[in-house]
Amino acid sequence: MILPRFYPVFDSADWIARAVPLGVRLVQLRMKDRANDALHTEIVTAQALCRHHGATLVINDHWQLAIDLGADWLHLGQEDLDTADIAAIRSAGIKLGVSTHDLAELDRALALDPDYIALGPVYPTILKEMKWTEQGLDRLTEWKALIGDIPLCAIGGMSVERSTGAFAAGADTVAAVTDITLHADPKARIHAWLEATA
Repeated sequence: MILPRFYPVFDSADWIARAVPLGVRLVQLRMKDRANDALHTEIVTAQALCRHHGATLVINDHWQLAIDLGADWLHLGQEDLDTADIAAIRSAGIKLGVSTHDLAELDRALALDPDYIALGPVYPTILKEMKWTEQGLDRLTEWKALIGDIPLCAIGGMSVERSTGAFAAGADTVAAVTDITLHADPKARIHAWLEATA
């Protein structure tokens, strides 16, 4: 499977509405601490936007809504794996990406036959508190050797400037969050990402 090399992660359909018309072809909707009705509305809106613009939408965490709303892709963190019904997700035909931070988590993820593996944080990240220190580019190379043909996603502290090193180290796709959402000109930054990953 070949994934687009640029994989932005946003916390609202509004951000997706800004990104997919520019040419983003793979995007994740990651929403925390929202009521179920709000989650439902955001996912449906994001699905319609992505369908209209030919983009692939990945839902983070909310596996039951992903099944109920006919999502194509789901991303689960390690904590999510504790409660997710993997059999139900797979029987719904949903493709699955899984976060990993160490070898034990990688083994757990590989046992699920995932459609991609994410490794992070590659660099220090301000997005959320994490018990892991930065993984570094060498760990990306190690992970790619271990997972073979499964696509590898680099996430955590990623920027346009750092993406070249991540790809050289073995990443197939690079996820970006605050490099876009906290940028003074998010539209220009998305264009820069698209140019760098074309």
